[in-house]
Amino acid sequence: MRRIKTLFMSLLTFVLAIPGLALAAGGGGAPVVIVADTRKLDGVMAWWANLYNESHVQFTTLTIILIPLVGVLFGVLADIVMNWIGIDLKSRELAEH
Repeated sequence: MRRIKTLFMSLLTFVLAIPGLALAAGGGGAPVVIVADTRKLDGVMAWWANLYNESHVQFTTLTIILIPLVGVLFGVLADIVMNWIGIDLKSRELAEH
């Protein structure tokens, strides 16, 4: 059991040390820049992409606020449409007892 543990720890050390050795020769990788391509966008899509490019915090906050609001809007709209076509979900009886 001790031999398996030693082998596992040696392998783990080897796997964790290899990337450091590879980067030591070149001085490290280049930083990744994440941006949205706004060249072919207009209107709301261009505004949304520019917001993403300018401030990830504002983009995240607005996304967190908008997703539940859109969900509620779609739910209310679906309720109105179902009521309009005759499906009444408010006074239904449950099939399970």
